[in-house]
Amino acid sequence: MATPAPAQTAAMRRAIQLAARGLGHTSPNPVVGCVVLDAHGHVVGEGWHERAGGPHAEVHALRAAGERARGGTAFVTLEPCNHTGRTGPCAQALIDAGVARVYYAVADPNPAATGGSTTLAAAGVRVEGGLLADEAAAGNEAWLTAVLRRRPFVLWKYAATLDGRIAAADGTSRWITSAESRADVHRLRAQADAVIVGSGTARADDPHLGARLAGLTDDEVSQPMRVVIDTGAAVVKPGARVLDGTAPTLIAVAEDADARHLEGLAPIVRLPRSASGTGVHLPALLDALYERDVRSVLLEGGPTLAGGFLAAHAVDKVVGYLAPVLLGAGPAALGDAGIGTIGQALRLDVTDTVRLGPDLRITATPARHTPTEEN
Repeated sequence: MATPAPAQTAAMRRAIQLAARGLGHTSPNPVVGCVVLDAHGHVVGEGWHERAGGPHAEVHALRAAGERARGGTAFVTLEPCNHTGRTGPCAQALIDAGVARVYYAVADPNPAATGGSTTLAAAGVRVEGGLLADEAAAGNEAWLTAVLRRRPFVLWKYAATLDGRIAAADGTSRWITSAESRADVHRLRAQADAVIVGSGTARADDPHLGARLAGLTDDEVSQPMRVVIDTGAAVVKPGARVLDGTAPTLIAVAEDADARHLEGLAPIVRLPRSASGTGVHLPALLDALYERDVRSVLLEGGPTLAGGFLAAHAVDKVVGYLAPVLLGAGPAALGDAGIGTIGQALRLDVTDTVRLGPDLRITATPARHTPTEEN
């Protein structure tokens, strides 16, 4: 597209900011933001997709704009949908509102919803795509990845000392990182559809895996599904904190595991064992979660589980919290990931570095792909 005017860039960037407000609430749908300008270029309507099943961003923005949208311009972070699901097609809503021009950032890769730009153009609406596409795609990376790969987006989070240890030699680990870092992890949990840990973490920590956000009540926080990989069905017992009923829980066990003691405590998914036989087949777990409308996963397990996901090429983003602490011994953040030589090392692109209290948060993505393309 031609170089956008500053006003166009500003409107789309505002739409991207609005879209982010839906994180953690819209799955299995994308996050979408919309800004409507009147025929004179004044902002007359804003909206975002607030929850799955509710009105889409365009509908909220058009309702706010009313008749002032006629002859105006809409800026949408994702190509307006072209199908009727739990809500009507947004392309038709824009046409009915009399919008003269539509800018969208990212084309909709969902075969069931794509085609909105064609419908708009056929009705005489001027349409342009690609405005701030990279920024919009980054804000919608989980949903885009899930659509393109037919599996949930996986973010691996870990917290470690500066020399890469997640616990001391005697196993103690509370607290390596600061309160600021721990609060940020709760933000990641609230934005994810599911949080996954393995049997080692479940045995050592009896984690709750719920999300708590400062200033919000429990009812205001979106809780992720809590997933425990308990291959032999030997770790999760009655009374475990993940069974407290405050959020959905799923226990993943091997097909041949005796899990009779878990019946009635939590839903169970039986999965084939991995090739090594020591765990479950992780791609099968991701398939099972995808079928349950999980589109984003926060991987909080220990080094063994993290290594397994990396070996399966199933990690899309890494967030590491590094504390200015040295231990010199103790378990490392990452276990065996099937990498035997430096030439096989998984190279990462660092996308963000932030100070959180005394800690450093590093965000990186595998260099092998971007959110908008397939492997």
